[in-house]
Amino acid sequence: MLSEIAFYGALETGLIYGLVAFGIYISFRVLDFPDLTVDGSFPLGAAVAAMLIIHGWNPWIATGAAVLAGMAAGAVTALLNVKLKILNLLASILTMIALYSVNLRVMGRPNVALLTEETVLTPWYDLGLAFHQVPVLLFALVVLVALVLLWRFMKSEVGLAMRATGANPRMARAQGIATGAMIVLGVALSNGLVGLAGALFAQSQGAADVTMGVGVIVIGLASLIGGEALVTPSSVIRALIACVVGAIIYRLAIAFALNADVLGLQAQDLNLITAVLVTLAIVLPGVRNSVVGKLTRKKA
Repeated sequence: MLSEIAFYGALETGLIYGLVAFGIYISFRVLDFPDLTVDGSFPLGAAVAAMLIIHGWNPWIATGAAVLAGMAAGAVTALLNVKLKILNLLASILTMIALYSVNLRVMGRPNVALLTEETVLTPWYDLGLAFHQVPVLLFALVVLVALVLLWRFMKSEVGLAMRATGANPRMARAQGIATGAMIVLGVALSNGLVGLAGALFAQSQGAADVTMGVGVIVIGLASLIGGEALVTPSSVIRALIACVVGAIIYRLAIAFALNADVLGLQAQDLNLITAVLVTLAIVLPGVRNSVVGKLTRKKA
């Protein structure tokens, strides 16, 4: 069984990766744009926020700057694809590789500590809650605000144009939609959310590290696919809820697996657990639909 601290820690991390899943939902599901930039924009958000906080900036302004930095990284990827006609996957890989050097430049060293600095969490510790409950409360509010804003955006005229671009770009162009601009906006928005997640993660963990983005794309995809297996994404609001549910369930599953003495798993088995969970998330919906189809045919 999980301890209370481990449980809240899984919730905290799950909420942060829920923001990553939002970003991946926009790029992979809405725009049909495979984007690996997130492995670089996650530590970029952490690096920008950490350095600004160290230099005396307000933590929320620093976090906002991290969002803008993530959006800039996403825009570079999209422009490589739209303007230079580089394959979207390759464009994102090129940006991700370049961001490793950018992140080192931003921090000036491989990692930056924030343990003695004021962060967005600092004022919340005065509420009288347990130390491990504070990040969960704040991040839940941030995720809720992001979910509502994204839902409203996707229902707006620009959001509908973006969804049309991903669904059928040729038809969208025929309707007068600037599909290139929609791709740039969508990928930038996606990585802005990932930059926000990186900034919050750095402040909750007390440090920013140049390698903290390794595997973020896999975690985000696991959250997205797993959430869609649990919550059928029949509408935008359900798809966004699925992102959060999937991220939390994923982190709880990881925590249970690593804390279950019967399984004998250790921290170095994290990638193995992730691969198994993603495989199950991909396979289970097909198995479920097959079973439901057979039962329906028998009743008929």
